[in-house]
Amino acid sequence: MTDTPETPTRSGFVALIGAPNAGKSTLVNQLVGAKVSIVTHKVQTTRALVRGIATVDNTQIVLMDTPGVFAPKRRLDRAMVTTAWSGARDADIVLVLIDARKGVREDEERIIEMLPSIKLPKWLILNKVDTVEPPKLLELAKVLNERADFAETFMISALGGSGCKDLLNKIAATVPEGPWYYPEDQISDLPMRQLAAEITREKLYLRLHQELPYSSTVETESWEEKKDGSVKIQQVGYVERDSQKKIVLGRKGETIKAIGQAARKEIAEILEQPVHLFLFVKVRENWGNDPERYREMGLDFSGD
Repeated sequence: MTDTPETPTRSGFVALIGAPNAGKSTLVNQLVGAKVSIVTHKVQTTRALVRGIATVDNTQIVLMDTPGVFAPKRRLDRAMVTTAWSGARDADIVLVLIDARKGVREDEERIIEMLPSIKLPKWLILNKVDTVEPPKLLELAKVLNERADFAETFMISALGGSGCKDLLNKIAATVPEGPWYYPEDQISDLPMRQLAAEITREKLYLRLHQELPYSSTVETESWEEKKDGSVKIQQVGYVERDSQKKIVLGRKGETIKAIGQAARKEIAEILEQPVHLFLFVKVRENWGNDPERYREMGLDFSGD
C-alpha cells in the first residue's frame, strides 16, 4: 500500500494599497475573519504595516494592511506613505483598493502614477460596490484597466463581505508553493499589548474624531496577568498639547472614562478573559519629530 502524498502547502504576502479610507483595514479584517486592524472614519488611522493572516485549506495568506497613500505634509505623513509603498514592493500580489463611490480623485491619481514602478502582479479591487449602480462600476473598471496593468479585477464590499470569498480563494490559488510563515492558529503578527493599544486608539478616534488630530497615539505601559485569570493593563494616551488633553479627559473625566470602557470591553472579548484597564492621558510635545516614537510604531524616521 502506497502512502498518499501530502498536498503541498502554499503561502504568500499580499499588500493592500489605496487612498485613505478606501477600506483596506476593513477588507483585511473580513478576509482574516477576525479584527486585526483598527477601523475608524478618520483618515490615516493605519500608521504602520499590520499583517493579518488568513488560512484557506493548505494555504496561508499574509495580508499587509498599509497606511493610505496621500499627499504628505509632515514627517509622520511621509513616513507612512513610504511604509505603504515599501510594503507593496515586498509582496507577491498587490491589491489596489479603489472606493467605487469616490472613483478616481487626486489620491487615486497619485497611486495610478506610481503603479508602473511596482514590478509585481497588481489586482484592481473596487470596494463599496453595493453603493454604486452597475453601469458606473463597469465604466470605472474599464477606465482603470486602460490606465494600469491589472492582472485581475474584483468588485467587492469589504464591510458586507460580498465578493470577498471569491477574492480570497483566487489569492489562495495564486500564491506560490512554500512553507507557512506563521503558526496555524496565528491571525496577526501584532503583539497583544500593541493590539490592545491600537484598540484604545480606535476608540479615542471614534469618540473624538472631529476634535483630535490623528497624531495622537496610545501606548501600553504595563501588562500584568493576575492569579484570578484577569489581566491588568495600564495605557497612556499621548497628545501634543494641553488643549488636546482637556478634550480627551472631558468634563469631570467623562470622555476618557467612556473611551476606556469601550476599549476594555473589546480587549476582554479578544482575550476571552476579564480585563482591568487603567487609561491615562499625557502631553508629549512635538512627538511627531521624535525618532524613538517612529521606531516604536515600525516607521522609518527619515520618511524619505
